[in-house]
Amino acid sequence: EVQLVESGGGLVQPGGSLRLSCAASGSTFSSSAMSWVRQAPGKGLEWVSSIYSYISNTYYADSVKGRFTISTDNAKNTLYLQMNSLKSEDTAVYYCAKSSGYLGHDQIAGYDYWGQGTQVTVSS
Repeated sequence: EVQLVESGGGLVQPGGSLRLSCAASGSTFSSSAMSWVRQAPGKGLEWVSSIYSYISNTYYADSVKGRFTISTDNAKNTLYLQMNSLKSEDTAVYYCAKSSGYLGHDQIAGYDYWGQGTQVTVSS
């Protein structure tokens, strides 16, 4: 059984930075794409970023490209999302998720394990 636990959310001013972490147990990152997905208040789930750590490939939504960086520490089984130059529209609950491999890395329907989410609020 895979368990994903996010941490690192909080309140930050516009232009600030946060780093989210996702600790995984019961699985390793070497065989699956790992992703971050967010849900803003009153909106649906939005894919943010994915990583295939075993081939060092990363992917980003246009809305976060150049500001967010996804990475993994395979020894610690931990996924990260470094978020810089945060905007009010980045306010959301952020989830880490593991891909089942049956769909593309940005296809939320193909994710088989999810964390509980961590709140990020960008406000002055």
